[in-house]
Amino acid sequence: MAKEHHYTVTVEWTGNRGTGTSGYRAYGREHVITAEGKPPIAGSSDPAFRGDAGRWNPEELLVASLSTCHKLWYLHLCADAGIAVSAYRDEAAGTMVEDADGGGRFSRVVLRPLVTVRAGDDADLALRLHHDAHAKCYVGNSVNFPVEIEAVVEREE
Repeated sequence: MAKEHHYTVTVEWTGNRGTGTSGYRAYGREHVITAEGKPPIAGSSDPAFRGDAGRWNPEELLVASLSTCHKLWYLHLCADAGIAVSAYRDEAAGTMVEDADGGGRFSRVVLRPLVTVRAGDDADLALRLHHDAHAKCYVGNSVNFPVEIEAVVEREE
């Protein structure tokens, strides 16, 4: 039997500038994302959609969710395989296509993890474990667009 996990967040719109949504340009896109016991996340829309560039937008959060889910699985698999990861950095990038009617979708996300492992560890296995992490990532398994992995593994000197 499959286990279920439930997640609850609150998103509160904070962009009412006095007249609500009386016009497309009359309201702010700012919001705050909260969950019990965690610091709030200041959000908005992408600046291309009248948002605040100083706040996280949903598209960035989606790319970050894919990147962090992959990382967490990867570190787990490396620990199980006896590979000691000492550094992990991902320069992830997503591409969203906007339709003429204003709708759209992500067409792809590319994860580019740069991983450093202990000098004597199997770098080839460490590289292959990215495939397994990708197959296990809950978020990656939930999206309908390709998530590509362009990983590099280096050994400590």
